[in-house]
Amino acid sequence: MSEQAHAEHVVPPGVYAGIISTLVILTLLTVYAAYVDLGRFNIVVALGIATMKATLVVLFFMHAKYVPKRTKLVIMAGIFWLALLLFMTLSDYVSRVDYRGVQYPMTRNFTASMAQKS
Repeated sequence: MSEQAHAEHVVPPGVYAGIISTLVILTLLTVYAAYVDLGRFNIVVALGIATMKATLVVLFFMHAKYVPKRTKLVIMAGIFWLALLLFMTLSDYVSRVDYRGVQYPMTRNFTASMAQKS
């Protein structure tokens, strides 16, 4: 076999330095966002920053940016499966009633707003 068939993509060290500095900045932004009261959007901001950091790690440190399309398809299938499981878990959480017959806060607010509309 030729040597070229087994050649891997070499990422310059400057790219890694840029990614690491971006991850540190995003981590500091996460800490800052934890102290700012955004109401219901605190979790949205925190998850958005975490998603950006995870994307950078997967793309550059796991070399997903430079892999064949079939590997990218497997990665996307895994992300789809995770999204499906999270959707089903959260759907179950919203519809739960605990052993005392008390609905969880998300469901209670939803059913109260639905009762006011009708």
